Amino acid sequence: MKKLTLFFWLMVTVHCGFAQNNAKPAKGTTLPDIATIKANLDQQFTSRDFAKLWTKTTNDCIYGFIGDQYQRIRVKFISVKKMPGTNIYTVAGKSMVKTNICDFKGTIAIINVSKLENISYGVDDRYKNKGIKGQFVIKGNYIFAETKGQPHSGIFEGNFKTSFYLDRSNNIIYDDIDLDADGYTNNEFTGNWKMYNSNFIQRCNWGDFRVPNCGDLDIGAGEFSPNNKYLKYGWQSVRDAYVGNKPNSKMALKTEKGEWWK
Repeated sequence: MKKLTLFFWLMVTVHCGFAQNNAKPAKGTTLPDIATIKANLDQQFTSRDFAKLWTKTTNDCIYGFIGDQYQRIRVKFISVKKMPGTNIYTVAGKSMVKTNICDFKGTIAIINVSKLENISYGVDDRYKNKGIKGQFVIKGNYIFAETKGQPHSGIFEGNFKTSFYLDRSNNIIYDDIDLDADGYTNNEFTGNWKMYNSNFIQRCNWGDFRVPNCGDLDIGAGEFSPNNKYLKYGWQSVRDAYVGNKPNSKMALKTEKGEWWK
């Protein structure tokens, strides 16, 4: 009965279906706008399955923070499945802050799909002759409820932005065309985390390869690099694993690539 109640609550909380209005940002968060063509893409994408876009990136390349001190949070989507006949996806995963790991379940709801005005062909135009039909951006809402009773558990809620392209066969492909370009990112999740039975709320953002709206946390030019003043908040292993050849680099790299959710 509890599972049914939670599912109903998640369903009424998110807004399903393609709409022409953009998702409303969570308080204190914004998603950067890019040049897009506003178009009704219901017929083109309403029956398509985007689930694989959110499980493509290896977890060591997904970075996130929670709170004003940019404490590191790691988020892993273990399962993403489309609900038949809807634009809602059920999600199961885990979060980790310091050594505290929580299970969560929830939903991703697609609100809008937009097509970019111009196609990027990547560094040195390596994708120019690949038959790309268009690049697209998905925007929507998410809500993930951690398991009650687990230490320091609560609810993640906010907005997301995901990029993909269509190849010559109309396959939906995770957009990593500009992976080698400075500032590349994808699967940007911006929102808040609220502790159960409390008014305690913290800002919480994560993304592939970069963290959206992270202030001075990221000082990297070509790739993500944590600011020295935040290393003590869970970022030291990132610095040790990827910057220079330090005595503990191998151990740090093992930590970064470890499957902590298993």
